[in-house]
Amino acid sequence: MLSADVALANLLNRTAQAYVQNAPAYIVYRERTHVGAASLGRTQDINRFVQVRQADNYAVMRDLPQGAERTGQAFPIIPYFDPFTQFTFDWFANLKRVDITLQRSPPGLWPVPQPDSSVDAVVPYFTFWAPNYAADSTAARAHIVISPTPQYTAGSLYPAQVIEDPSSHLPAHIEMRTTDGDEVITLDYQVLQNHWVITHGTFTSRQRVGPLSFQVVSDTTYDQFSFPPTAPDPRLAAPPSPSS
Repeated sequence: MLSADVALANLLNRTAQAYVQNAPAYIVYRERTHVGAASLGRTQDINRFVQVRQADNYAVMRDLPQGAERTGQAFPIIPYFDPFTQFTFDWFANLKRVDITLQRSPPGLWPVPQPDSSVDAVVPYFTFWAPNYAADSTAARAHIVISPTPQYTAGSLYPAQVIEDPSSHLPAHIEMRTTDGDEVITLDYQVLQNHWVITHGTFTSRQRVGPLSFQVVSDTTYDQFSFPPTAPDPRLAAPPSPSS
């Protein structure tokens, strides 16, 4: 097997290429979000029908079954998202609402050196991540566990765990963590109609209101996907807003 760092670089490159080459123009889906705080014994469901212009993440959303309609970023996050790229992510969740702001950046490729028989010393490929294979990892299905090194920026999300889909050889499961907090994001992916999309995600964090502290878990399932080539709603037909 390849070393874990080279295997991870190859996986990131495959993901970036598939993400760019198979980007959909529009995504239509249903999302079902369940928000709970176990220590308080309270839960809330937020379900929406979403139509989104993928290029700039502008969406038309309707609360289900026949509720209010709104526009803005796709709720809770757009299911077309490569978390290995640079991005900004802010979120707040309580039992009344979930507010998430996501700014995506275009992916790039990691330069991977070709094998060289004259090389007699190998140094780690990543300076800020320390990847290692998990015990159940195989050549067909890499399961890579990643720890941040001292060079990693404190407070940033990093991919703590990546599991490869043996069929598509793209990530099937990604777990993101922070270096100095308790936030955890898990993302499950499938390739649907040739597009690598999120089908399930969880967002976990501790919230504080005055002296009260409690953990909030937001669990979202995405389904009923379609990828129309033209705008499914006239409000999405305008040219995408330029990226910052």
